[in-house]
Amino acid sequence: MDGTNLSDVESATRSNDPEQTSDNQEPDDPETLFFPNQRKSQGNSGAPVYGALLANVSARKWGVRIGTAAAITTVFGLLTSEWAVSATLGIVLMIAWTAYSSRRDSEIPRWRKPSSAQRRTEVQLKVMKQLGYRVLHARSVPGGNGQIDHFIVGRRGAFSIDSESWDKRLPLRNKLEKLYHGRFSKNERIDEALEEAKRAEELISAELGRDIKVRASLAIYGPGMSWDSHRLRGVDIISGTKVRKWLRTGRDRLTETEIEEIHQAAKKALPPRH
Repeated sequence: MDGTNLSDVESATRSNDPEQTSDNQEPDDPETLFFPNQRKSQGNSGAPVYGALLANVSARKWGVRIGTAAAITTVFGLLTSEWAVSATLGIVLMIAWTAYSSRRDSEIPRWRKPSSAQRRTEVQLKVMKQLGYRVLHARSVPGGNGQIDHFIVGRRGAFSIDSESWDKRLPLRNKLEKLYHGRFSKNERIDEALEEAKRAEELISAELGRDIKVRASLAIYGPGMSWDSHRLRGVDIISGTKVRKWLRTGRDRLTETEIEEIHQAAKKALPPRH
């Protein structure tokens, strides 16, 4: 990757088959020892310990937010006797805190230091995941020199997106099939993104045993553009804030089965960066 300090990332976990879990667990089962109440409530669901940990972390975050908002509401109400205003203040605080956290929280481990551009794209991709898209972040490309910041597969196809933050003071221009940031050519960066996507395409196709297409793109934050997206030298140049809109443009090409197959193949073919 070039000097944009882009980061590395996660791989998703999946639930175990519920048919493989029994109520008659041994006393030394780690899930029973650490989460006995959850076992009783879930019966034969067989939810993994990792999932329980994530649920507890989420519950703890919400507990802190609610407790803080309630405390501020109570203190303000006692001081002013304006309980309606206090309740409104508490609600506004909760909404603002939740909105801020949703933008700051990243699936990328903190020690990998995701860039601001990568985090902003990740926020948009969280919405796409709710629409059935599968997402992998910061994947290495065996046999290549770079990394793919975001690999996405959904109904519209498979996509490789690199997130870039460039100086907003310099204009972005497309001239004779060349991209310039101010007076600096960015064609080399475009070619790198295309090479990464092509290599990923080869690796995933080999893993699947059939050919697929991976569409290369650059999501650029900072400089103003006269377009939302523009295909140049085989790479889509996207205004960073329009990634979600770009992904939803076009016709459906893949079935749910194909989406999951490509996602699983990509997890194997494109290991996370370390």
